[in-house]
Amino acid sequence: MQLSNAEEQLMQILWRQKRAFMKDLIEAYPEPRPATTTVATLLKRMQDKKFVDYKQLGRSREYFPLVKKKDYFSKHMNGLIKNFFNNNASQFASFFTETTDLTKEELEDLRSLIDKQIKKK
Repeated sequence: MQLSNAEEQLMQILWRQKRAFMKDLIEAYPEPRPATTTVATLLKRMQDKKFVDYKQLGRSREYFPLVKKKDYFSKHMNGLIKNFFNNNASQFASFFTETTDLTKEELEDLRSLIDKQIKKK
């Protein structure tokens, strides 16, 4: 399941904070901050999608993520590779290295990461 841009922005805040009350989430937004009702609606939709849950503490709710950022990002990237690069990671890597302004050092770091993964397999 996918998040909308607004939901993803809120999820990024929640991943950073790990657990947060409504006021903490709203305060983490840049100006102009969204209305409380907007954030409440987003949280409800995210809860319905099983991305977020909460613990009731008196009259307040403490929200927390149910999906890890790494898992969400991994699924997102795999979908991107599948849909835009014919499920071919080499095409993605070629596009990424040719269209980004990576330094020689960054490219060498990527090579090192790939070499480590090759040794693990």
